[in-house]
Order: sequence, then C-alpha cells, then structure tokens
Amino acid sequence: MSKPQDRTISQRPDGTWENKRNDADRASSVHKTQAEAQEAAREMLRNQGGGEMTTKGRDGQFRAKDTIAPGNDPRDTKG
Repeated sequence: MSKPQDRTISQRPDGTWENKRNDADRASSVHKTQAEAQEAAREMLRNQGGGEMTTKGRDGQFRAKDTIAPGNDPRDTKG
C-alpha cells in the first residue's frame, strides 16, 4: 500500500525528470537526469522517515522499486 511520502521518478514531456510524491499534483523537484531525480528522492525519503521510491523508464513502464531506509522492506533481497 502506498504511503503519502512514497515517491515516483518519471520523465516529463520536455525530457526532464521529475521527483514527485505519489499524493501530489506537482513535482517536488525537476532534474536534467534520472540519476539526479533519484538521488533527490532518496534524500527526501530519508528525511521523511523512509518509504518506497518507484522509477519509471522513458517508455513510462515501471523500471525499479526501492525501499529507502528506515522504511520496511518485506523482501530480503536488494533491488
């Protein structure tokens, strides 16, 4: 189940990458690269007590889902 602080990284129509809370209408931050957006999302999640970060690829399909500590990851494997 998604928590309010969970975030999604996706590409915008102009080619930039956005870091957006799942319950928000607007992006929290916009970056030139996907890696920069992911790092910003990780930092925000750490500051908010952890959660899930979902990354979408250029095609809009889900690419990765990571638990950011101190979140609760039900799986033992990384990824």
